[in-house]
Amino acid sequence: MTSASTTPPTSRREARRLDRRDAILTVAKAYFLEHGYARTTMSGIAAALGGSKGTLWNHFPSKEDLFSAVLDRVATAYRAQLSQILDPCGVLEPTLLRACRSLLDKVCSTEAIALHRLIYAESGRFPELSRIFFELAPRHTRALLADYISGAMDRGQLRQDDPADAARVLMAMTMAGSHQQLMIGRITEPSSAQMQADVELAVTLFLRGYAPEPNSANR
Repeated sequence: MTSASTTPPTSRREARRLDRRDAILTVAKAYFLEHGYARTTMSGIAAALGGSKGTLWNHFPSKEDLFSAVLDRVATAYRAQLSQILDPCGVLEPTLLRACRSLLDKVCSTEAIALHRLIYAESGRFPELSRIFFELAPRHTRALLADYISGAMDRGQLRQDDPADAARVLMAMTMAGSHQQLMIGRITEPSSAQMQADVELAVTLFLRGYAPEPNSANR
């Protein structure tokens, strides 16, 4: 009888290393949001951690790498949530409504608004910020949504078109209301009802714009 293969347990040393890395990312995220990218230094983060700069450098060789890791941790958690929502076996409209509401909840959070403002304010001086942000956050979110939309097009639920463009359109419409108002400071906190209205409008317009062509199933 052959025993089933199992993943080797994490060693104590590796567990401590991962815990330390997680602690660094938690402190670094708060530090970046409080001080901005330009005024954040590895020395400052090391001091906030209460450890040596060498320990920090053992985990992250540069401030850019550290910023990337901070974003990646946030984005990975959201991608896992979105992947569960985008069930290809689910009904199209309710699935899109849930997906767009989860997106709007995410980007309208206090943390996300602060991060977006940091990117917009400092990417002129530090172009790597916008590159890192796009690659780790919007690009992956758009890809997940495009993959779901592509499946809906193949199933005849939406008309055939470029799914990446369709995902971009849906995301833009979803973020055109409450998120835009937050970014320019017109409001400090959107109501849940207003956010839901934004989502419903975006999905309604999207489904209208990408509705299957008449008799397309018979072609």
